[in-house]
Amino acid sequence: MAGEAGTWRGSYFASPPRQLAARLKAMTAGIGALEANVFRAVMRTPGEGDELLTARGLRPARYDIVVLFRTASVDAALALRESVAYKEIAKALGSAARRYHEIVAANAGMLGDVDHSKDHCFLFNYFYADDRETLLKVWEYTAGWFQTKTALPNSALMQPLEGEPADYGLVNHASWPNWRTFLPSLMFRPTFRSFVLANFKANGVAAQPIIYRRIGRS
Repeated sequence: MAGEAGTWRGSYFASPPRQLAARLKAMTAGIGALEANVFRAVMRTPGEGDELLTARGLRPARYDIVVLFRTASVDAALALRESVAYKEIAKALGSAARRYHEIVAANAGMLGDVDHSKDHCFLFNYFYADDRETLLKVWEYTAGWFQTKTALPNSALMQPLEGEPADYGLVNHASWPNWRTFLPSLMFRPTFRSFVLANFKANGVAAQPIIYRRIGRS
C-alpha cells in the first residue's frame, strides 16, 4: 500500500510525515507476514512518460509513504488483506493520505531478492504501459543496463493480480547499498537517456522511479 501524505519540494525531494511512518511501522508489529516494511520517500530520480500519463488521464506517482508486506504465496497475501490488523493499517494510511493506492501482486521477474535487513536506498518504480506484455519485455531488455552501469544487486518485479487497480502494470522494487552506487549514472551517464529512457519512450512506457529509506527493521 502507498500514500501521498506529505509534500514535495520542487517536485523532486520528498518530505513525508515522519510521525505517520513511525506509527505505521509500530502497527505492523506481529502482523502475519514474512516481512512488513515501511518506507518513506527521499527523492524522485529521472524517469519517462509524463506525456503518456497525461494523455491517459493518469496522475503521476508521488507516493511518499509505502508499506510492503511479503508473504509466502499469493493466497497468503489475499488472506492477509482480509485481516483486522491489515485493515487497521490501511485505514491509518488511507485517512492520512491525499491519495492512496493498494494492490496485491505476484512476482513477474527477479534479479535477486531485495534484502530489507540493511539500511540501503530502496527503489519503487511505478511503470505504466497500455500493453503489459510489452512493458515486461522492455523491463527485461533494459535491466542489464542497471546491473552493468549501477551494480544493481537485486530487483523484484511486482505485477498486480487480475482485478487489482491498473494504474501501474508493474512495480519494480530494488535496492542499492548507497547513493554513490547509482545516482551519478542516472544523472550523468549519457546511455541512461539514449538507451534506457529512449527505449521506454519508443515502447510507450511511463517509468516513475522514487527512492526511499526504510523505517526501522523488518
